[in-house]
Amino acid sequence: MLLHCTKKIAERLPEPVVEALAETAVLGSWHAHLFQLKRRQCLLFCHDETRYMLFLPGVNKSHFKELGRLHRDLFLLSLAALEVPDGRVMRAGLALGPPRFDRATDRSVLGSLNVAATDLGIHLEAVDNPLEVDPVKVALMLNRRPVTARGAWLWPEKGMLEKVARL
Repeated sequence: MLLHCTKKIAERLPEPVVEALAETAVLGSWHAHLFQLKRRQCLLFCHDETRYMLFLPGVNKSHFKELGRLHRDLFLLSLAALEVPDGRVMRAGLALGPPRFDRATDRSVLGSLNVAATDLGIHLEAVDNPLEVDPVKVALMLNRRPVTARGAWLWPEKGMLEKVARL
């Protein structure tokens, strides 16, 4: 699994991050974006191809040491919430591979991340503390809305389910 990190995230990771790596995982690469929501640091992960989103609220310094594991756990939980069979969820976990990080970001994916962060701010306006929000429910909400990427309309949930079904 390759996570393309923004500068803010790359500075917080325990190991130095290289400029660009080649993707070798079957499921493809992801982007990670750090933003503030109600004075709490939160992370959004976005799959490059399908724009499938994952939300992790209340990130602190210790979370960056285990960023790859946190992403994997959240991804597998979101697949289970979509009622993907257990065997396929396990194959998806294996298909992710070991976490690797680089700084080669894509403006289109970052734009999708910024739109999702803005939508989250509006959607969670009534919530006092982002830590009270279930990240899996937020991921489901984000992935059940259409998004545009490079002039095409995408349904993130449908796209990810198709990728996982091909495993």
